[in-house]
This record gives sequence, C-alpha cells and structure tokens, in this order.
Amino acid sequence: MSSNNPQRQILVTSALPYANGSIHLGHMLEYIQTDIWVRFQKLRGHQCIYVCADDAHGSAIMLRAEKEGITPEQLIDAVKAEHTADFADFLVDFDNYHSTHSEENRVLSELIYEKLKANGHISTRSVTQYFDPEKGMFLADRFIKGTCPKCAAEDQYGDNCEKCGATYEPTELKDPRSAISGATPVLRDSKHFFFTLPDFQDMLKQWTRSGALQDAVANKIAEWLDAGLQEWDISRDAPYFGFEIPGEPGKYFYVWLDAPVGYMASFQNLCARRPELDFDAFWGKDSTAELYHFIGKDIINFHTLFWPAMLEGAGYRKPTGVNVHGYLTVNGQKMSKSRGTFIKARTYLDHLSPEYLRYYYACKLGRGVDDMDLNLEDFIQKVNSDLVGKVVNIASRCAGFIHKGNGGLMTDANPEPELTAAFSAAFPSIAEAYEKRDFSRAMREIMALADRANAWIADKAPWALNKQEGRQDEVQAICSLGINLFRQLIILLKPVLPNLAADAEAFLNLPPQRWEDLDSLLGAHQLNAFKPLLTRIEPARVEAMVEASREDLEATVTGAPQGNGELAKEPLAPEIDFKAFSAVDLRIALIEKAEFVEGADKLLRLTLNIGDATRNVFSGIKSAYPDPSSLEGRLTLYVANLAPRKMKFGVSEGMVLAAGPGGEEIYLLSPDEGARPGQRVM
Repeated sequence: MSSNNPQRQILVTSALPYANGSIHLGHMLEYIQTDIWVRFQKLRGHQCIYVCADDAHGSAIMLRAEKEGITPEQLIDAVKAEHTADFADFLVDFDNYHSTHSEENRVLSELIYEKLKANGHISTRSVTQYFDPEKGMFLADRFIKGTCPKCAAEDQYGDNCEKCGATYEPTELKDPRSAISGATPVLRDSKHFFFTLPDFQDMLKQWTRSGALQDAVANKIAEWLDAGLQEWDISRDAPYFGFEIPGEPGKYFYVWLDAPVGYMASFQNLCARRPELDFDAFWGKDSTAELYHFIGKDIINFHTLFWPAMLEGAGYRKPTGVNVHGYLTVNGQKMSKSRGTFIKARTYLDHLSPEYLRYYYACKLGRGVDDMDLNLEDFIQKVNSDLVGKVVNIASRCAGFIHKGNGGLMTDANPEPELTAAFSAAFPSIAEAYEKRDFSRAMREIMALADRANAWIADKAPWALNKQEGRQDEVQAICSLGINLFRQLIILLKPVLPNLAADAEAFLNLPPQRWEDLDSLLGAHQLNAFKPLLTRIEPARVEAMVEASREDLEATVTGAPQGNGELAKEPLAPEIDFKAFSAVDLRIALIEKAEFVEGADKLLRLTLNIGDATRNVFSGIKSAYPDPSSLEGRLTLYVANLAPRKMKFGVSEGMVLAAGPGGEEIYLLSPDEGARPGQRVM
C-alpha cells in the first residue's frame, strides 16, 4: 500500500474555541472529527500537522474578566488550561495549541493589515453608535437594554424583543440603558475601518466553485455572492481587548480579523520549535502543501468569504478545502440545560470513556453538513454491540485458547484464505471513506468485517473442537487467524480509538501499528497475557452524567433577564377582552427562505408563503437557529394583520410566533400535520 501512496504535506486546523467558557459535546464533535482525519493521515505515513488555538480577544472577554476582578490575560490563561485538559483527555492530539493573544498573532495580523492597506483594500468612514458615557465605550446591540416600543416589555435587547418578537433599531427602545453600567447611552460618531470585500467578488465566485467546499456550502455562499458583497467592518473602539491597529491609537482589530490569523500564528509558533518545518512552504503564495479548515456551519461566511479574500489580498495561499459539519442535537432536540443534555466535556469525562463518544460520532459523521443527533439510548447500544460485542469479543474469544493450548504462541497457518482475502479487498474502500471524511461509511464497512470474522469463528466453534481429541492444531489455527483479523480491525479503527489500539498493541506484543501493516499477517508470534480491553457502558453512568448536567430552572428568580437560557418568572400581562383577541389574524405560513441579516446580531429574514401572497418578516431568533436553512420548508404560525414595520434592514410584514426562555432555547411554533399555507387559525 505504501509504495503507491507518496507522502503528502498537510496542515489541518479546527475552529478556535472562544476563551470565555467551557468546551461542551457540541464543540467536541468538530475536534473529534478533525482528530480522526489527522490520525488517519499520519497512520498512512503522511506529514500531517494539526494546529489550533484559543480565540482570546473581544469585548465579552474583557467584560467577564472585569466582572470576576481579574485581568483578561488571567482569564484567558485559566480558560486555555481548562480547554487544553479537556482536549487532551478526549485524545485530541494537536501538534500545537496556541492563543490568538500571542506575539506571533499580533505581528501577522499587523502584517496582513498593512499588506491589505498597501494594496488598496482598506477604507474608512464614520459610523454612528450608542455610547456608554459612564463606561466610556461604544455598545453593541446586545449591550443595550430598555423597554420594548411595541409591547412595553422591560429589559429587552437593543434590536429585538424576546417577549413579543418585535424588531427595531436600538434608538427606538424606550428608556435605553447600558447593560454594562446601567447608564443612559448617547449617540456618537466614530471612524471605522473596513475591508473592501467586494474587491474579491470574482475571485470568490471562482474559488468557492473550485471543489474547496461541499456543494451545499458553495450553494449557500453563492446566494451571498449573487446578492453582492458588502465592505466588512474590521475595527472596534477602545476599550477593547485585542490588538491595536498600527498607527491608529484607540482603534482595535475586530476579533474576527485576528482569529483566523491565529491558524497561521499557531503554525509559526510550532515552526520555531521544529526547525524542519518551513512556514512559507505551507502558507506562501506558491505553496504545494495542502491546507484544510474544519468548521461548523455557523461560521462559513468568515471562512469562505472574508478569510480567503484576506489571504488573497495579502499575498498568501488560500485553503485547499474548508470542511463544514452540522450541529449536534441530543435525543433529537437542541442541547438543553434544563433537560441535562447541555453536557460539558469535563462532565462527560467524569462519567464515561472518551472513546465511546469518539466511536459514536464516527458512526454518525458523513461528508455533508447535516446536523447530528446523539441519541443516548442508541449511544449505549451502539458502543456495547459494536466495540464490546464484535471487535473486542474476537480477541477475548481466541486469546485464552492460544495461551492455554500453546503458551500464547500463535501458529502461522491460514485456515480461511477467502476470509483474509475479503478483508484485504475491503481496505482500499475504508481508506477512501476516511479520506473523504465519510466516517460513518468507514465504520459500517469495518463492522461488516467484524461480523464476518465473528460469524466464521462461531461457525468453526473452537470451544467445541477443543473438547475433541486430536483437534488442537485446528483450534490453534482458527484462534490465531481470529487474532490476526482482530489486529487488522484494530488498525482500521486506530484513528478513532487510539487508546484501545495502544492497549491492543500491548496485548499483541507489537510496536505501534501503521496502515501498511494491514498487508501482512502475524506468523508464529508470541502474545502477551490478555486483559479486558473495553467494558460495556452501564446505562446508570449515562443517567448520572445527564443528572450532573441538569440545571434546576425552578431556582431562577423573578425578573431574571431573558435570553440567558433560564426561565424568567414574570407577572401576566394586563387582561384583554375576547374582541381584542379575536382581532388577531393568525395564519399558517410556509417558510420558503430563511437567511442572515447582514449587520444584525439577532435577526433572521424569513420569506413566508401564506397561500395567496408572500410576506417578508424579520424575527429575532438567530441565536436559536444559527443555520437559517434548517427552517426552510417548515410551517409556522404567523400574525398576518400586524401593521408593517419599517426597519433599517427593510420592512417587516407581520410576526411569526415563538416560545422559550431565550438565547439558544427559542422554539418557533409549528402547527400539527395537515395544516396548509394560508389556512386561518383564528
């Protein structure tokens, strides 16, 4: 295999986790996916380097550090230590894990900015924003609160009401106040710096259709390209935790400018410690190395528009591919603190082996961007059936006979050449599935081999032959081949289950196995004593993990702010009579299109079919539906006779209905099956 497999130079990254919170199982989906792919490439003998870093800048980090009475540097150092431990214990093997708050990243960010500026890709203009006079800082919409101009609900955010769903300008809020200091904000102008993204429209149209993206992602990007790109605001005003723009006191790079540069900085930091690595060989304009980013679908605009344009404009190479995955649900629903399914990485590790989850994710991960469900009952059954009942079972069945009957020495006989030939014939297809990130297919094909091996051993029944006089040589041949097939299965699973592979290699008395070792069978080889390699998942341990993750919503206090994932207890609104209620024209609407609203933190633009007309509605549900396309094709409830409202993003014609405590837990209301667009509900 190796002779037809020339060594490749590959650099791989995962999205940078934000240094403002813990890693959870939704995050781990991406890092496990990336790690499996990297381990496979290394197993094949390629030079594959995996780098990542904490995303350590921005107002949120600055404000959290201030609240905790520590410096931002102390906060990001503590979070990095936590992240590093979680990744290591989940067996995610980075070649380097760095931070965007590093000297390498500062120098590279400034260099890229200066190159973009010299090449005419930076512009400036004045922007009007709310300013907190007490805190002395400009306020993003999420840092402004006040009374909803529509329903008079208090404590609402600066761009939409989470009680009635209305959207508005921050300046329309009644009694606006800073969510940071409580002060009344004032409007101020400030010079902002912009990256002229439209300069790269033609290049991006070509690159996004070059095979670098999955088709679904390229199609989504095409919508934005066809609509016309806008300049990208890359500056923020002091105070801000980040890098100051060269020659512009009080102006800082927006966190999303220096975050992807963190990929380059982490690699450069590694190059300083590994002199055989050359930075330009991987990042230079003429690089022949491969560069892959693994990301979630909520940040595709940054990685498939802004980032390649920045690289092009500054004279660097563009990514070979951007591999996008979907979101994680648990038991068919969004991760929820109240249900105990918002599970932190450390909570999982306190109860279960990391390899259980690595295997389950591998079984569910395909090439597409569909969301993935962690069904906890299926998780238990899948791991116990496949890993314990099929793979490890082969070794536990066969090892005892070899140790008792031949002192642990295998024989070199091959009693079933057709079976070993079938195994060998399957290896190229499994390698192709790994290469294409179709891990679910790889796992199915590997388990099909395990099924064949188990069926053959069961048919030969060495435990029955061992009781018959003169059949000992057959028993040894059968069990020795069983161990050889087990060894090949372990090599195939090694990218997913590195700890199991290491334990199996110790039992097999072998050095670390590589992909090329699949080509041979062990002959008269001495085994070490067999020890149990994997235990079954006990349902009680999963239940304990869920219970440890559950947050008691009954403990939340009256008046708790909406949108923090908790249930706020509020008094009922004043009574209305039936006449007022019956005046509401509530209809069934089909969501034909759902998309981000450029410049809005919380809004989605929905195109609704109500039977005989199409309506445009802005809805503040972005935090709960970070992939708007997941809403397309759904039916929902729509207030059809609400007066149209002019906003800075356009006119909103009515309102869709949603419920929930806010934040990620907002649920768009949908009718039962059988409803049709335009049907009146009341």
